[in-house]
Amino acid sequence: MKSAVIQFPGSNCERDAFTTLEREGMNPQMIWHGDSELPDGLDLIIVPGGFTYGDYLRCGAMAAHSPIMQSVRTYADNGGHVLGICNGFQILCETRMLPGTLMRNDHLKFNCKPVNLRVETTDSPYTADYQQGQVISIPIAHHEGNYYADDDTIKRMQDNGQIAFRYCEDNGDISPLSNPNGSRANIAGIFNERKNILGLMPHPERHADAATGGTDGQAMFTSLLKRFH
Repeated sequence: MKSAVIQFPGSNCERDAFTTLEREGMNPQMIWHGDSELPDGLDLIIVPGGFTYGDYLRCGAMAAHSPIMQSVRTYADNGGHVLGICNGFQILCETRMLPGTLMRNDHLKFNCKPVNLRVETTDSPYTADYQQGQVISIPIAHHEGNYYADDDTIKRMQDNGQIAFRYCEDNGDISPLSNPNGSRANIAGIFNERKNILGLMPHPERHADAATGGTDGQAMFTSLLKRFH
């Protein structure tokens, strides 16, 4: 398996993503945002978290126009797998590779803490090693994680099984109190219709090793590894 992590000015989670991919045997390489071409034979691209271009204009808006993103879009259009984490999720929404947008948290504060997520589907390359309805703990670190889409889009995603994770209580219940940022329908992560693209605000790469405080994110990477082996 071959993977890549896109590096932008202001991203600060590319090393976490790279280290996780390397530890799982996914043969990662760093790709600079100013490059216009991707290496051949990639199985996965991660668009990592951080504060690309200082979050000027809108989070992810400037990074969405980096030269490499056109190649990432073409790669995804051809069935390639793309994982956008936190700021990466924002970038994928700005490029319209995923529906909706990420707005400022409803309480207008930065969130940095572990949260509970309910796995909404295992029918994807990213979630196959989880169980349907499983509650996992993954950290968040964002100021603009408030997911918004209109009613028709939310319904279409629900009908298509495009909602990957929702913020939840310890027992899996979906409630306003378990929603850390005001996201509609407690949405924490979504797929595109083909499910080869996943965007999520929590950081699975930060809970993929017991040495960093948890392993609930590791199944996302083992799911992908099995997909390509």
